[in-house]
Amino acid sequence: MRLKVHIAGLCAAFLLGQAVAAEPLPQRWVSAGGSLSEWIVELGGQDRLVGVDTTSQHPAELKELASIGYQRQLAAEGILSLKPDLLVGTEEMGPPPVLEQLKAAGVRIETLSAKADLTTLESNLTRLGELLGDAPRAAQVLADYRQRLETQAAWVANAQRSQAAPRVMLLLGHAGSRPMAAGRDTAAAWLIERAGGQNVTPHNGYKAISTEALMALDPEVVIFADRSLEGEAAKQALLKENPALAATRAARDGRLVALDPTLLVGGLGPRLPEGLTELSATFYPTAHTAKIQP
Repeated sequence: MRLKVHIAGLCAAFLLGQAVAAEPLPQRWVSAGGSLSEWIVELGGQDRLVGVDTTSQHPAELKELASIGYQRQLAAEGILSLKPDLLVGTEEMGPPPVLEQLKAAGVRIETLSAKADLTTLESNLTRLGELLGDAPRAAQVLADYRQRLETQAAWVANAQRSQAAPRVMLLLGHAGSRPMAAGRDTAAAWLIERAGGQNVTPHNGYKAISTEALMALDPEVVIFADRSLEGEAAKQALLKENPALAATRAARDGRLVALDPTLLVGGLGPRLPEGLTELSATFYPTAHTAKIQP
């Protein structure tokens, strides 16, 4: 009797697996999180995207899609008007009542991690490959990404034989207003460390930093990422609103470096190896930058 029950259970599990495997892949996607949107495009899923959030700025073609608003402040009505099969985003998307409303309306919610590490990236790409029905492509993209990072790490190791790792701080702001300093367990910290810098900010996450703390830490390099201004305009606004910054070693030595803030949203994205290349060249200006390229 037990054998019959066991066999029946196996048959049921097999049939369930077959049913899941035969389930149609989602065809209409909305994405909340810049890096995830970029990965969907990288994996060949751009034609399935019908809407993206405001942090999804790359590639430029994504700006032509319907906007579902900021990833943390989604609205159900706008998303439902796009008639999506799937909403994919990170744990940063919300608010929760909106996600529950979408689920109740039949929208499939796929929540991936925004943690900045390669293990998480592997899990995310594997899942996106499954949802797109192209697991081999996802595996190859991941392998290529790892190779680029290995090449980068080798370049940094070589540069550090003759130069000490610079002390670095990353400031995230808006139109030069009081910035947030990136601490441990952030994509910014991962970026700084992989580029060969030493992140001097001691706290976890992103927190406002006082003038006294900024002066005491006195970074050699300051990376600034402004969510509304770019380049020289962002730098001048930052210095105007935070005059103490001008007294740091970074400012005195002309080592204030602009960074695209969308690189920091949604976990490790496909453009990060390129960003690492540029930062490493800034951290180690006397090294041969041509060798950075994979």
